[in-house]
Amino acid sequence: MKRVIAFADEFGNNSFDFENQGSHFIIASVIMNQDELPEIQEQLESIRKKYFQTGEIKSSKVKYNHKRRILILKELQSINFSVYAVVIDKRKLFGEGFKFKQSFYKFLNGILYKELYRTFPQLELKVDEHGGNDFMRSFKKYVEKNHIRNLFTGSEFNIKKSHNDLGVQLADFMAGTLGYIFDENKKSDKSSEFAEILSDKLISLNQFPKEYKSEEFNEEETFNEYDDTIATLGLNRVFDYIDKTTGNSQDNLDRLNFAKLLLLYHQSNHPKKYTTSAEFIKHLNVNRQKDLSKEQFSSKIIGHLRDNGLLIASSRDGYKIPTSAHDMKKFIKHGKSIVFPVLRRIEECRNAILLATTNEYDILNEKEFEKLKELINNVR
Repeated sequence: MKRVIAFADEFGNNSFDFENQGSHFIIASVIMNQDELPEIQEQLESIRKKYFQTGEIKSSKVKYNHKRRILILKELQSINFSVYAVVIDKRKLFGEGFKFKQSFYKFLNGILYKELYRTFPQLELKVDEHGGNDFMRSFKKYVEKNHIRNLFTGSEFNIKKSHNDLGVQLADFMAGTLGYIFDENKKSDKSSEFAEILSDKLISLNQFPKEYKSEEFNEEETFNEYDDTIATLGLNRVFDYIDKTTGNSQDNLDRLNFAKLLLLYHQSNHPKKYTTSAEFIKHLNVNRQKDLSKEQFSSKIIGHLRDNGLLIASSRDGYKIPTSAHDMKKFIKHGKSIVFPVLRRIEECRNAILLATTNEYDILNEKEFEKLKELINNVR
């Protein structure tokens, strides 16, 4: 697996005064390939000089100058990095304990550690421990105290302080921009444009508390074929898989990221829309040592996940979480168009050999072909 390095920063605070202090707390981790770091640093330095002159790349220096933020985001698109973000909606954290900074940070530390570690078991994470980054300091202590070094062979999950590093500055800008997308006090008519520009960079957007209910995704009013039972079943199986899977191998990492992408597209697309395999593969190839082929995507990811009970609708247009009976019929018809021609070819081969040997040799009489023989006989 290719070595990656991450830089993280935070947006927001632990205050529950939503009107004055904001509704969300966000941690943005910027993920880069270790071997590309020098080149990326050069590109970031060029953007820093252009837009911040002698200062640091900081979201707070752009503030509500949305035009300037859009220009910077568009220039950052050409740089090879990805964003892994955890977005906490403080309004949904019920319980008085969260109003205490220690309890709030302890809750967030557990979430961020679990999310990052299961996806990137080998990760060097750099944070800025200076200034007002109270959470990053607390997270560093949490990892030092709780990380089990031998949980996976060769695991190297560690945090290093990196004050004024361009990677940390980029994480600050990403966290701040996500704040202008999600936080109720920062949202504007440009929020959707920020989100659109960032979409190609986001490899995972983990929102908490998680909604394991179909109501969040219900499309009944805009989609008359919508079936709540099928949609809920499909969503819950994806949620369950994400919760239980750890990225301790490249295959598992690909499957975990694909499952998260399914949810991401499910939330952002019309329920009828499929996402192409090419689009999924483009996302999954980020930070991969060797590009994933279409054949590997079909067998090692789609096939494996279906074997493990995930409902993945497919058509010529791509893949999606099913939201209607029509979605499942498409999948079955597609499978039928593949399975039946193969069965017919096997039967033709079998009949030809039976004919040539005057019924003395049936190639399906082998023990390993018992079920296949039964299936062909039934189909006939």
